[in-house]
Amino acid sequence: MNHPWIVYLTAYLSVRVHRARTAPTRGASAVEWVIITAIIAGVALGLATLIKSLVEGRQNDLQGTFGGGGDTGGNP
Repeated sequence: MNHPWIVYLTAYLSVRVHRARTAPTRGASAVEWVIITAIIAGVALGLATLIKSLVEGRQNDLQGTFGGGGDTGGNP
């Protein structure tokens, strides 16, 4: 799991959690923001995965319809 977005989100959320735990008066509000951010990030990643699978499925359908695309240049 070394994808740049995952590393970024992990670092971002860990900073938010650290701030929430160390802030004496704003802790509850910060924790709520961390939870909301995590939910939004999870939904975004889920939607990205869904869209990717739908696009790949449509790509496979099109490749099957057109016989795999163009010639690779090796055979006339």
